[in-house]
Amino acid sequence: MLVIKNIDTLVTGDINRPVSETDTIVVKDGKIEKMGGKEILSDTEGARVIDAAGTTVIPGLIDSHVHPVLGDFSPRQKVLGFIEASLHGGVSTMLSAGEPHTPGRPKDPAGVKALAVLAHKSSQNLRPGGVKLHGGALILEKGLAEEDFKEVSDQGVWLVGEVGLGSVKDPEEAAPMVEWAKKYGMKVAMHTGGTSIPGSSTVSVEDVLTVKPSVVSHLNGGPTAVPPAELERLIGSTDLALELVQCGNSRAMKEAAEILKQRGELRRIVLGNDAPSGTGFLPLGILRSVAFLSSIAGIPAEQALCMATGNTALTYGLNCGFIEEGREADLVIMDAPMGSAGGSALAALELGDLPGVSMVIVDGELLLQKSNNTPPPTRKAQLL
Repeated sequence: MLVIKNIDTLVTGDINRPVSETDTIVVKDGKIEKMGGKEILSDTEGARVIDAAGTTVIPGLIDSHVHPVLGDFSPRQKVLGFIEASLHGGVSTMLSAGEPHTPGRPKDPAGVKALAVLAHKSSQNLRPGGVKLHGGALILEKGLAEEDFKEVSDQGVWLVGEVGLGSVKDPEEAAPMVEWAKKYGMKVAMHTGGTSIPGSSTVSVEDVLTVKPSVVSHLNGGPTAVPPAELERLIGSTDLALELVQCGNSRAMKEAAEILKQRGELRRIVLGNDAPSGTGFLPLGILRSVAFLSSIAGIPAEQALCMATGNTALTYGLNCGFIEEGREADLVIMDAPMGSAGGSALAALELGDLPGVSMVIVDGELLLQKSNNTPPPTRKAQLL
């Protein structure tokens, strides 16, 4: 059992009710068991106790867009340890948007199925640093039939890599495959905007409207965004989840967020890095996007954090991303960084400063007591 007490601000993950007055959390068997005040501590004798020191607790961040291969190595940037490094930026969960950087990636139906199953099962058996990676996103290639989607679904694969990464580029060809994927409970991302890497394709708003994915990947470009008029048209023509990424067009990110704020539809935004990519890998990328949206696009920090937590959990059907009873106990304790003009983590984010991560807890386990990548927090949580 784990107890976290003396919380000043608790961000719930629910964008409609982003802040709670809860100052105490009890965790048992990897789940949040109780929330409230000191009264819930009556039967917690023998528990490990964390004093949050009057700082901020948020749900573990979810990176909605990573391109892993196997384990914690990416040949795209020849980098080792990018997943564990992200834990130091408060990320507890990652979602694969496909494994296109796999050396010699197979492109026939049998090969892409095998790769998706391998990457999925590998990610279930290995948690670099403790991060929960949902790997194994099936890339659409010519020749895939409905039974192929059932086959990989039966093996646990539930993600489809960005439509447009593989040889299936014609939306008329992709649309029935997407319907098959949805039939078997899979979530489908779709590349949007200009071409990202050799072999991928430019995807227009018309293509998205035809295919009807679950998530519009990198609405703000990956890295090239759709034209501004098309961006606004896509937002207004669908009710799809819309992903904003760090490795994209910053101006388009701001414009998209402002349009959705005006429409009262911030619930549709999810945040990802779209890395490792040609841009590199960004352990603090999700926090950077939250700070950008808070300080430049005028989104309150607590709501921007919900875009990187609860919004993504709802979009992908995850049992994390919220701080509420029964959810997986993925928690980040943070404060304003030393030297910031902000008096709290939220105030610092709204000034554009990255908060100092004090502790990261995943499935109720305290995995991190000092971030190697964020600046040090002004006040630090203590394990008593």
